[in-house]
Amino acid sequence: MIPTGQRRPTPTAHHHGAPPAMSPSLRKLILTTHITTSVGWLGAVLAYLALDLTATLSTDTPAVRSAYTAMDVLVRFAIVPLAVASLAVGLVNALGTPWGLVRHYWVVVKFVLTAAATVVLVVESRTVSSLAEAGLTSADPRLLPTTLPHSIGGTAVLVIATVLSVYKPRGLTRYGWRRRTRPERLRSQIVP
Repeated sequence: MIPTGQRRPTPTAHHHGAPPAMSPSLRKLILTTHITTSVGWLGAVLAYLALDLTATLSTDTPAVRSAYTAMDVLVRFAIVPLAVASLAVGLVNALGTPWGLVRHYWVVVKFVLTAAATVVLVVESRTVSSLAEAGLTSADPRLLPTTLPHSIGGTAVLVIATVLSVYKPRGLTRYGWRRRTRPERLRSQIVP
């Protein structure tokens, strides 16, 4: 209970040596942008997975050609931009809030997974473009290699990142423990 006349600490106050947090309205804007780009990325990857399954399993040659073309469009104009935006906005979100980027294991794991997925995605986007071109010129596009393992792996990575964001498993990194105990050490060094 807060004694009469004292104000409740604001969310922007320093917490355990954390950098000054964003204003509540800016934090909500950044968080909303991060959630929107992340959910958009997951949705686009699920759509890509459906097209990849069509390209891999269909016996209908025109459907396979169309699937490869649609996969290329989806990667270039939705998946890659959303992945890069999600990574960038997530970084801003982590650095501007008390969660930090390297204080909690779940944030570190989520950031590493997101960064790795984005790099793999950018590299694989060239493969998808090549497959789309080959799909248009090949006599039988059903014989083209599949990107299904990447589709499934990418979906799994994004689901894991989502679970980490929702459940926020406990566990501070060494840096997080040092930052948390620093105010206590400083108080214990002050002689009354």
